[in-house]
Amino acid sequence: MVTSDKEVKKPKGALSWAMWDWASQSFPTVITSFVFSVYITSEFFAPANLTTEQAGDYTSYWLGVSGTVAGIVIALIAPIVGRRSDAMGRKKLWLFVNTYLFAFMIGLMFFVAPEQEFFFFGLVLLALGGIFFEFASVNYNAMLSWVTTPANRGKISQFGWGLGYMGGILLLVISLFIIQFGGAELLGIPDEQALPVRVVMLLSMLWVVIFSIPLLINVPETPPGRDMAKVSVVTSYLELFRKIRSLAATDKNLLLFLIGSAVYRDGLNGVFAFGAVLGAIAFGLDLTGVILFGIAANLVAGAGTFAAALVEDRFGSKRVMLFSIMGVIIGGFAVFVFADWGPPAFFIFGLLLCTFVGPAQAAGRTMLSRLSKEHEQGEMFGLYATTGRSISFLSPAAWSVFVGSFGAIYGILGLMLVLAVGFVLMLFINDTRHTEDSVIQG
Repeated sequence: MVTSDKEVKKPKGALSWAMWDWASQSFPTVITSFVFSVYITSEFFAPANLTTEQAGDYTSYWLGVSGTVAGIVIALIAPIVGRRSDAMGRKKLWLFVNTYLFAFMIGLMFFVAPEQEFFFFGLVLLALGGIFFEFASVNYNAMLSWVTTPANRGKISQFGWGLGYMGGILLLVISLFIIQFGGAELLGIPDEQALPVRVVMLLSMLWVVIFSIPLLINVPETPPGRDMAKVSVVTSYLELFRKIRSLAATDKNLLLFLIGSAVYRDGLNGVFAFGAVLGAIAFGLDLTGVILFGIAANLVAGAGTFAAALVEDRFGSKRVMLFSIMGVIIGGFAVFVFADWGPPAFFIFGLLLCTFVGPAQAAGRTMLSRLSKEHEQGEMFGLYATTGRSISFLSPAAWSVFVGSFGAIYGILGLMLVLAVGFVLMLFINDTRHTEDSVIQG
């Protein structure tokens, strides 16, 4: 007799699960946003015969190439990672394998000295770290249903996302203290060969390892999926294609959600990816101003997710998501309309916009967990990662077209256009919830 998930599942360890958001935030915040990505694109890593402007173009170009390669790998492999963890019941195991791998990549970044011969070594580490981070995220997100009940799933998802923002802020403040405000001297770190920046990489590695321990200790491993045999990688791909065809035939709602969420998530990613650039180019912020805005942006985004945690389970993931996307769009248009105000407009409406980013992202995670069957969580979050990566060119393309055609300030309109398309697509999604026995309207 097969025992249902309802009978065997006893959710525990939700707080420990959420701590992984806090732990892993070192990668998107320190590595890809504010510290290592800025360091690796500095003129130290460009050929000596280039001007400063040419050096920036050179390093930025190759940074984009490394990100593109990583995105392709993730898009091809993420669904298989999720499906195999579903079948084998080893989400926690593979979460930690990939967590320690991307932490190791961060640690190796310490050895990227500010010399041109280390440039591609640094980009390889960045790409590999991104790949392992995404694979870890697939299994982490797929465990959401294992540590929650349907009644509190939205609350825990939003809470975890908010913890991530808070952890990122604290780590960023510590990093800035070490790099720019005397922390290196206080710790006896020589101000040579970019050692303060490189030491931050070691700190970030330890941050991941230490704060992921609660999940390792307190959250039980997930069981194997029902009726899911262990299969080869080739068979996994064949079954993936069959799954997509099956969704198109039997669950168009879930398939449309994967597509629509990919669009609006790409718009949200573009907001953070190009926000600092917009502040510097269109509003004349210096580096200190951009960093301060970054800290404030993470702060209000975290506050927004904690607020959403109080209401999502009551009002539903779809309503929270649509409300949040609309909030981002309104804030983005306000930045454009009131651009003549200068930096105050960027800070006021930019921070308003950022308040809704976290709730929109976390609500998407919750909604997919509710739309997916319990034994297919890993596979669906793998597809979630893949669909997001498959159209990750939308925001950069929209940004480039609007900036190139009309000017820097118009770039924000390109990003808002992507978000508006995602918003419209999400209007057609039915916010449903699967159990093993029935489908319940959420």
